[in-house]
Amino acid sequence: MNMPLALLAVFCSSCSVVTVADTTLSVVATTVKVGVTVVSATVDVAAAGVKAVAGSSDDSQ
Repeated sequence: MNMPLALLAVFCSSCSVVTVADTTLSVVATTVKVGVTVVSATVDVAAAGVKAVAGSSDDSQ
């Protein structure tokens, strides 16, 4: 009678490990995505600042 309970405990704990690992990967992926967005926004702002200081080479006449 203890064997089914032991198997149930093993299966439940492995499911928990998989769930925690999946959640951890989701959090890491979201953190990386936010980091890339921040870097991209910083580059865009820096490029706009350079264009404002240097002026655009496009002359529309």
